[in-house]
Amino acid sequence: MIRFGIAGFGLHAVRRLMPGFALARNCKVVALSRRDSDKAREAARQYGIPHGFAFASTEELCRCPEVDAVLVTTPNACHLQDVLTAVAAGKPVLCEKPMGMDADECRQMVEAAHKAGVLLGVAQVFRFEESTARFRERLAAGDIGRPIFARAEFSYPGSGHARTWLYNRSISGGGPIADVGVHCIDALRYILQDEPRLVSVVGRSDEGSGDVEGAAVLTLEFRRGTLATVLVSTRAHYRTPLEIVGDAGVLRADDALNVERLVKLELWRDGHLAAEETVSNQLAYARQADAFAAAVEGREEFPVPGREGWQNQIILDAAYRSLSSEKSEPIPVFADDAGRQSL
Repeated sequence: MIRFGIAGFGLHAVRRLMPGFALARNCKVVALSRRDSDKAREAARQYGIPHGFAFASTEELCRCPEVDAVLVTTPNACHLQDVLTAVAAGKPVLCEKPMGMDADECRQMVEAAHKAGVLLGVAQVFRFEESTARFRERLAAGDIGRPIFARAEFSYPGSGHARTWLYNRSISGGGPIADVGVHCIDALRYILQDEPRLVSVVGRSDEGSGDVEGAAVLTLEFRRGTLATVLVSTRAHYRTPLEIVGDAGVLRADDALNVERLVKLELWRDGHLAAEETVSNQLAYARQADAFAAAVEGREEFPVPGREGWQNQIILDAAYRSLSSEKSEPIPVFADDAGRQSL
């Protein structure tokens, strides 16, 4: 049983992580940290964590001998220091997405973990969803032929959101492109088993979005030719549809990426529904935690190592360059092929 400590225990931990750990089979949460000591103790009481395991900093959490692995869920601007702190303490660390504020921060994390021989993963939870797994399997099986178009959306009404730092670029690194666009980008990379080479972005902000975008459309050109759009917003109704259009059919699902409701996947050919299946993503967070626990125990590799978070950040950086330049921007291949092999 792997014992996790959650650094930056907040809304995400309450809404997603703790319910996931409750369903996990080989790990549990034994400690947490929050900057506000009173709130840390209150959260610990709520979840039955002993008083002595509620800490006021990531550093204190990482010094706890009862903690086998650290899950970093602090605001994005804190990820680099928190990951480096965990690595220096020799603790395997799973970092929430987006992994850093820019690709250089991700490089520092990956290189530090590699040098120290410490496991580093990134919490791209959609890789543990049944819906994305089925999209990937059906596409690989040739159910829709060669993928021509892909579309992923993630929008939610963010006005009045408790995580007010999402509207402060110096803390968040960006708006919905960074917050939920990274989920869509990673899901497309995973499903298509391909990498984007070019990105073009149009974005909009408003009086409530602070100094970040409130909505954006990304166009991605993948290396094997698939053209993809990613639509993200903190101003629109909650939606997470996914669609892949091939030369022999279409795979689609409404709310494909959600973890709360059942997802109906549809296969269309020649304008007719050829097949459908219903799957559940309820166990995605539990699977993510158990997969990292298995990697900590050395039983298997974690499927989303830190280098995947680095690659996603390289794409995000290019997206924000495009948003600023109003031009298409090239996406570098992850450092180099040797780096992908060695880190």
